[in-house]
Amino acid sequence: MLKSKGDYMEQIKTGTTTLGLVCKDAVILGADNRITAGSFIAGKDFDKVIQINENIAVTVAGSVSDIQMFVKMFRAELKLKSMKTNRTINVKEAANFAARISYENARSYFPSIAHLLIGGYDNTGPRVYEVHMDGCILDIKEYVSTGSGSIIVYGVLENSYKENMSVKDAEDLAVKAIGAAMQRDSGSGNGLIVMTITKGSIKKTVQKKVSGNLV
Repeated sequence: MLKSKGDYMEQIKTGTTTLGLVCKDAVILGADNRITAGSFIAGKDFDKVIQINENIAVTVAGSVSDIQMFVKMFRAELKLKSMKTNRTINVKEAANFAARISYENARSYFPSIAHLLIGGYDNTGPRVYEVHMDGCILDIKEYVSTGSGSIIVYGVLENSYKENMSVKDAEDLAVKAIGAAMQRDSGSGNGLIVMTITKGSIKKTVQKKVSGNLV
C-alpha cells in the first residue's frame, strides 16, 4: 500500500532505460529488456517497446501491472475512436488520451506508476511525446530518455544526435545509447529492442539478447 508521498516517490524509482528519437523520416523508439524489483532482477525478456496500432507505439517504464493494464486500455480506446471517426488517430490525440489516463490514475487512491513515450508517424510527420506519471505531457522535438539509465543515454545523445539525421544513423545511435546504459546501469540489461516508425511502416528493426549487461 502507498501510505505517503515519500512511499510513492520510493515506488516510482524504477530500473530501466527507454528512449525516443525524432529523425528526418522516422521515429525511433528503444528500450532494454530487464525488469527489476529493487536489486533483484525479476525478468530478463520484457518487451518495453509496444506497438499500439498501425502508426503508433509506446515505450514503458514503471510498475508492470500498471503498464499492462494501460496498454490494454490504450489500444482499445484508440481502436474505438478510430472506428467512430473512420480515420487514423494522430499521435497528438493518442498522447493526450494517454496523459488523461495518467492524470486520473495519479489522483486515485492507488496511483498508477507508468512513465510513457508515445511515438508515431501521421500527416504532420514523425512525432514523439513524453507522458509523465502525473499526466504531464511534453512534445519532444529531438530526443528523450527515461529510467535509471537515462542519464547515461543523454550523455551519448547530447554528443552524437544531429538534426535531420538518417533513419539508419538514428537506429545506430539508439543502439549505442541503450548499450552504454546497459554497461553502466544495473537496472538495465539483458538485451534491447529498437522500433522504427516511418510513413506507412512500423517494425522492430533491432533486437539483441545478451546474457549479461554488455551489448
